[in-house]
Amino acid sequence: MSAAMQPRHFDLAILGGGLAGGLFALALAQTRPDLSLLLAEHGETFGGNHVWSFFASDLDEAGRTLTDPLVAYRWQGYDVHFAGHSRALSTPYRSITSERLDARLRKVLPESALLTGAQIASAGPTGFTLADGRNFEAAAVIDARGVSSLPHMAGGWQKFLGQCLRLAAPHGLTRPVVMDARVDQAEGYRFVYCLPFSDTELFVEDTYYSDSPDLDRDMLRGRIADYAAARGLQVIEAAREETGVLPVVAQGDFDAFWPADDPLGRLGARAALFHPLTSYSLPFAVRTALTLAKLPDLSGAALVKASRDIARRHWQSGSAYRMLARMLFGAAAPEARAPILERFYRLPGPLIERFYSGRTSAADVLRVVIGKPPVPIMAAMAALAGRGRPLASLERSA
Repeated sequence: MSAAMQPRHFDLAILGGGLAGGLFALALAQTRPDLSLLLAEHGETFGGNHVWSFFASDLDEAGRTLTDPLVAYRWQGYDVHFAGHSRALSTPYRSITSERLDARLRKVLPESALLTGAQIASAGPTGFTLADGRNFEAAAVIDARGVSSLPHMAGGWQKFLGQCLRLAAPHGLTRPVVMDARVDQAEGYRFVYCLPFSDTELFVEDTYYSDSPDLDRDMLRGRIADYAAARGLQVIEAAREETGVLPVVAQGDFDAFWPADDPLGRLGARAALFHPLTSYSLPFAVRTALTLAKLPDLSGAALVKASRDIARRHWQSGSAYRMLARMLFGAAAPEARAPILERFYRLPGPLIERFYSGRTSAADVLRVVIGKPPVPIMAAMAALAGRGRPLASLERSA
């Protein structure tokens, strides 16, 4: 539908057509097909250029129903490698691509519900205005545009660059390598992530934790090339590339971050709905989408209250993860952070599953921290008391 023909009033407008906004739109299409909906995205396609991966154990049946049409790749288990040990885990692993998300949204939603190239100049509880001057009214508006910073929070950053490598010969992997930490650790905890898309297509991502949000793309491209060469991979071309700078939250003030009188509901990173330590967001985006879509009242006020309540509960349940993030960034020098994760991957498989899905129990937390500490005990105590290495502010220009 042309811009001139686009309706200008809706029951609900979702600002941001990435993972969180797209999943909410799909959940609403399932539960409220009568709703007049608008999904507004600044790019020309929904989902941007991303691969989102998750463990099958993260989702319940409703979550699998919502995401199954989006899944492009499935594997039965995954591997991790560290300097001191390697391990094969049996938890099934899945990957969603932005292309699948875009195609599903265009199939399920009417053309009138989809708006791309939407450069939003301002937004409020009853509508939004684009940079070109067009105004859209809505009975309810929810903001899923993501953020590059988290005001009133501190911690560090997880940074990555990934490339899908087309190879001249088979790579030999039959399932993902979720962490290969047998690489230089000088800049902080670093690992390489590999997804075998086909016998001769391998998605390789170089990821590392850092005190700074700055991303050196050329350096990361060089690291990927070196990693491929060291493993004898004959690269024909990098078919696609994606980057990310994701916040790792060690401490913060939720009420300052999201004041109770804020008139807009939020989704995804804008609501801090991700794992504080891993920046992992998909299971939380799925659960939030399904919960909000079932609300009997989808008015603006109801969405603000419900989305903030979800985010506040998520914040409260994340205290153990923020404690571990303080140990990672506040107690360990950058080059000494790998042992924390290496030790974690010696723990029982079900505990690891609960950790990633955000369902860690009190007993799990004790299991993670007891025994020989992966960082000096005095440094750990200082970090937990707020006297460790300085944490980076996560507040910067968006």
